[in-house]
Amino acid sequence: MALLRRLTLVWPGLPGLWLRGSRSGLVLALALAVLLDVAIVATFVWSELFDAALVVGLWAAVAAVWGVGTAVGWATFPAALPAAGGADGEALFQAARDSYLARDWLAAEERLRELLTLSPTDGEAQLLLATLWRRAGRPREARTALEALARSDAGRRWSAEIERERHLILAAETAPAEVSRLPTRQADAAPVRRAA
Repeated sequence: MALLRRLTLVWPGLPGLWLRGSRSGLVLALALAVLLDVAIVATFVWSELFDAALVVGLWAAVAAVWGVGTAVGWATFPAALPAAGGADGEALFQAARDSYLARDWLAAEERLRELLTLSPTDGEAQLLLATLWRRAGRPREARTALEALARSDAGRRWSAEIERERHLILAAETAPAEVSRLPTRQADAAPVRRAA
């Protein structure tokens, strides 16, 4: 797996883009692609339109961007994300779970955020955080967290639970509207008929 991560160094900008979703990595990777395309077109397709000095300059620019980009990528190569947070992650998850079961939403959220800082790909922690937000009356945050989890690789394992949470959020959002339409007093339940 480490070899596959290191192969991203072949194209400048790709390590940051692929491994961390960096926008600057995207810009660098696209800039090199455009520069390389222009150099190839100037050399092989429309060679009569470009001066030889310009073509040499384009290839020198490609070599410089590629070399500097690879050197910078090597120096700033992102560390691998921890898979499960290790012993600290397990202790944090247990503390978060215990706080959740004790209905201490604030402590549970703090532990889960710490855990997700250590291990951002922990699907179980993401799911528990979304559930916590739903139970704490924060459906918008819960829905956003569930959508992010469903799109991630970690979410595949939890697809049934994600759908269940989505239904519970929807039910919680529609329940107050239905309750407000229910009669508040017995007199409101049925119209009273006057005697004729």
